[in-house]
Amino acid sequence: MARRTATGWKVGDEEVSDLTSAMVLADLLAADLPAKAVPTVGAQADGGEVPDPRKLEQTVAQLEHALTARVRVEQAIGVLAERHRLRPRQAFELLRSVARAQGRRVLEMATEVVESATNPLLRIPEELAKPPVVRRRGRRLGPDAG
Repeated sequence: MARRTATGWKVGDEEVSDLTSAMVLADLLAADLPAKAVPTVGAQADGGEVPDPRKLEQTVAQLEHALTARVRVEQAIGVLAERHRLRPRQAFELLRSVARAQGRRVLEMATEVVESATNPLLRIPEELAKPPVVRRRGRRLGPDAG
């Protein structure tokens, strides 16, 4: 559950000081909602439709879930970036590609990665446990290179 605190936002047990991520997620989810489900300021005063409280509750629940999922994925990105000395974008691409290859959700894989940070006995997919092979662009050096 996401709620406002004096210092930012609290998502579950996690403090999230950056509201920008929450706003981006809200915008993304709002874009997928039907036009009527997105309330506008003063809609009732202008004689417009009053938003359905059940739809608003559903939207809030979706936003809370999205924000919680975002926090967990960001944590996993941090774990992978630190373990393998990757840039955050590279860590995300690694997480996503392994999840796709195994037919699993990124959030599910991210949860395992985060849990493995505090429990070294927890086994995660080998592709995430070992550093990825870095391919460098440029000339190939080999026996026939001159």
